[in-house]
Amino acid sequence: MKVEVDRDLCEANAVCVGIAPGVFELDDDDELRIVRAEVPEGQVELVSQAIDACPRNALFKSR
Repeated sequence: MKVEVDRDLCEANAVCVGIAPGVFELDDDDELRIVRAEVPEGQVELVSQAIDACPRNALFKSR
């Protein structure tokens, strides 16, 4: 599974960072950075939760 962010929608609320900090982080400019676009098998459930919890629906699965 891969995860991407729609930068036009993302407000860097960091909800995803709180759920899956091994995949998402905020950079020094408070912009969302996806640390691992290819989600490790052990993180798939957490990333799915982060996608569902995003208040702006800015995260999505891709191929």
